[in-house]
Amino acid sequence: MRILFLGDVVGRAGRVALVNQLSDLRQAWKLDFVVVNAENATSGAGLNAAHAKAILEAGADCITLGDHAFDQKEMMTFIESEPRIVRPLNYAKSAPGRGARIFSDTRGRKILVAQVLGQVFMKRPFDDPFSAVDQVLRLHPLGGSVQASLIDVHCEATSEKMGMGHFCDGRASVVVGTHTHVPTGDAMILPAGTAYQSDAGMCGDYNSVIGMEKTEPMRRFITGMAKGRFSPAEGPATLSGLFVETDDRTGKAQAVKMIRHGGLLEASAP
Repeated sequence: MRILFLGDVVGRAGRVALVNQLSDLRQAWKLDFVVVNAENATSGAGLNAAHAKAILEAGADCITLGDHAFDQKEMMTFIESEPRIVRPLNYAKSAPGRGARIFSDTRGRKILVAQVLGQVFMKRPFDDPFSAVDQVLRLHPLGGSVQASLIDVHCEATSEKMGMGHFCDGRASVVVGTHTHVPTGDAMILPAGTAYQSDAGMCGDYNSVIGMEKTEPMRRFITGMAKGRFSPAEGPATLSGLFVETDDRTGKAQAVKMIRHGGLLEASAP
């Protein structure tokens, strides 16, 4: 299975780049399944229904969220009617939606997509991510009920993401980090066959501070004072993510490559 994961979509620039390019990329790269993290797609904070529909119509098979999952209040109800959106497993027991779902690609192969929030350096305490992921992977083993599985680890600390990668090694096809918006250079296949990258980066304007227009973040860093709200940068966006090819029999990764398409970080195709 040829899987593309795209990191956090930030604001209009990220949405436009994705909507304009994803259909062509699916065809050119012969993709079977596409997962997009879109928790910052609406004004840089959360995801509304209209933007979710646009991303799905553009060619995403599944959208993952994050700690900003419900910043746009309409997502509280929309997620219940749209099964292609996955919120974090350990967000809150009363949260609407689901943190893991099984999907089918065009050939009927089953893929599990799950997301979990980390605990280190996050603004609020979340339940243990390792036990949450362990329960899901035990229910849906590779080579059993699913042909592939992808875990989106949404957290600050690279050490926590790496820990999750090794915890899932051989049990998931892909473990990929999101949340920091900065792509890491450590895409690899772990010893037992799981594709891993600490952070996929973002789909947004990299002439920015993690996707936000530079003036206000820099003012706060330099002076310690806020003058206005953060707003997403609107220059040409790079689509950043991870491409993985898996073995249908074992579900393990056979190939992995970082994706940097367009904008400031253009790189070669898979």
